Amino acid sequence: MRTHLSNPLTSVRNLGILAHVDAGKTTVTERMLYLAGATHKRGEVHDGTTVTDFDSQERDRGITIFAAAVSCAWDDHRINLIDTPGHVDFSDEVERSLRVLDGAIAVFDGVAGVEPQSESVWRLADRYGVPRIAFVNKLDRAGADLDAAVESIRRRLHKAPLVAQLPIGREDGFSGVLDLVRMRSLVWAADGGLRVGPVPDDLAAEAWRRRRVLEEAVAELHADALEEFCATREAPDGRAISDATLAAVLRDLTRTGEGVVVLCGSAYRNRGIEPLLDAVVAYLPSPLDVPPVRGERDGEEQERAADPAAPLAALVFKVSSTATGRLTYLRVYSGTMRKGDTVLDAGTRRAERVARILRVRADRHTEVDRAVAGDIVAVVGPKAARAGTTLCAPDAPLLLEPPNVAEPVVSVAVEARRSTDTDRLATALARLAEEDPSLVVRADAETGQTVLSGLGELHLEVAAEKLRRDHGLDVGVGRPQVAHRETVVRGVSGLLYRHVKQDGGAGQFAHVVLDVEPLSGTGAEGFAFGSTVTGGRVPREYVRAVEAGCRDALAGGPLGGHPVTGLRVTLTDGATHPKDSSEPAFRTAGRLALREALRSCAMVLLEPVAEVTVTVPDDAAGGVLGDLSARRGRISGSAARGGTVVITAIVPLAEVFGYATRLRSRTQGRGTFTTRPAGYAPAQ
Repeated sequence: MRTHLSNPLTSVRNLGILAHVDAGKTTVTERMLYLAGATHKRGEVHDGTTVTDFDSQERDRGITIFAAAVSCAWDDHRINLIDTPGHVDFSDEVERSLRVLDGAIAVFDGVAGVEPQSESVWRLADRYGVPRIAFVNKLDRAGADLDAAVESIRRRLHKAPLVAQLPIGREDGFSGVLDLVRMRSLVWAADGGLRVGPVPDDLAAEAWRRRRVLEEAVAELHADALEEFCATREAPDGRAISDATLAAVLRDLTRTGEGVVVLCGSAYRNRGIEPLLDAVVAYLPSPLDVPPVRGERDGEEQERAADPAAPLAALVFKVSSTATGRLTYLRVYSGTMRKGDTVLDAGTRRAERVARILRVRADRHTEVDRAVAGDIVAVVGPKAARAGTTLCAPDAPLLLEPPNVAEPVVSVAVEARRSTDTDRLATALARLAEEDPSLVVRADAETGQTVLSGLGELHLEVAAEKLRRDHGLDVGVGRPQVAHRETVVRGVSGLLYRHVKQDGGAGQFAHVVLDVEPLSGTGAEGFAFGSTVTGGRVPREYVRAVEAGCRDALAGGPLGGHPVTGLRVTLTDGATHPKDSSEPAFRTAGRLALREALRSCAMVLLEPVAEVTVTVPDDAAGGVLGDLSARRGRISGSAARGGTVVITAIVPLAEVFGYATRLRSRTQGRGTFTTRPAGYAPAQ
């Protein structure tokens, strides 16, 4: 299947591997790299020999923590692949990767089906419009069931699953798959060798029945398939849609997101990976198949096509510090970047020099002279670029939309145990925050402590360990504290505030009247601002200044100085002075008026909550349910699954700290749990 590599844009695939933790993402990646000839030995997670999990913490913990980019070739196509983390604490790393990808493989556990974090990353892919194919992994395990996994995709992800393969054998007897598109069998020998043949006689009836189900499914979604299906549904060879048409339609449905092609296998046993690579080439888009990237230039929206001859536009999605220097990972959307070029940071208007361009393979790199549209590479040289930075041609600036950055919900105090290391700690924390935008460092004004905030307990543990291992610092870390919010449950109307200041120079005058009300639903997040002022009593530029002042006031609420969310502010009236009114005056008035209004509102304290999914043996379910209730958890569901019970609950995040140890002791080490953010709820 491997042929000589050429690299036009049509033969490039930029994709990521997405999944819940322990679904087998990294093993799938390792098998793909091995079969594509990028590695000469199959890496194993349990042995710590994987290419993409190269960080010492990843190998110690047996999980992916940092997104790793690798490149390989398959069937005359270049595949730029990013293996993303599966743990919820590193979802920001997933989102930054998805922002620069054209397609993805979603890996599902053949026993568990769609799990909480796989659902979360699926929603992230929806946000960025990333086409996906599904790979149901671990079909060699006891209890694996392709049909159950497919039904969970249909029910929980609300997608039309298009099952293109069936397993040959069950559990330990799983030996291969039936290809329903080309109606053939693919069987793997114990040594990994692949044998391609006709559909076995004992499976032929079921294979043709499933082929018809697939044809009917695509006919419902695609006009070309429907036309051919209606014309030839009584075809003598059993095909109502030709193999070529079926493959083309599956490609179209994948790229539009109307359906998801489902493949199956067992990555650990090296079964199902070759057809998965073929599906990447056949169904996922090239850079030419996705819409042109959109950006802003001088306040106007512009498009840039994926053309090496167009002006340069590239988006930085990751920054890391290595022994060889600072690496800036980026996706080139248009144009060509050459070694030695000077490029422009479109956000800061700072010029940056590209000293080296590297084709990446996790922690190993190959230097190249240039990168063209569609490439994902690392560059050495830019000093100030951050994740989300746009690097572009100096004579054709274009600012691309950066990926969203998740707000931190957990904080710990960090201090150097030796006073001589204080400055080194500040430098190291600044570097961590530069590499990971979801980490926030601040100084507590009351205690003077340095506070590190992140997305979860494990996220902060990993950051603290990096301080120790990578920077050689002996640090002390306090107990985790959650980030509270405040919100309005009953608002006020007609609050009048007049800001007048005369200090000998130019005066300040601003008069505003505000209505404050909660957004729909207690615990709703966000801020909305509107104006009903008529007759020009408050000019438009002053209205914008009032909104900016209100946003300033959201930084600290009246209950405890926590950020305020979940409210709507309406400017209903105001007045100006012909000489003393200005935008700064109205901004100040907006800030002080909202602060006063919040003191008059009925407020409530919010705390972050998490959806906790616990899998325990049947005999331990009662104790676990009682423990979750004692932790102020609200049970939302439970289901039996082959001798185990899966319990889902909404639990305050503060109560989840240390839960792993408690669960192990209650279940003799047999219980497992996962969490994902579920927003905020009133503190009890």
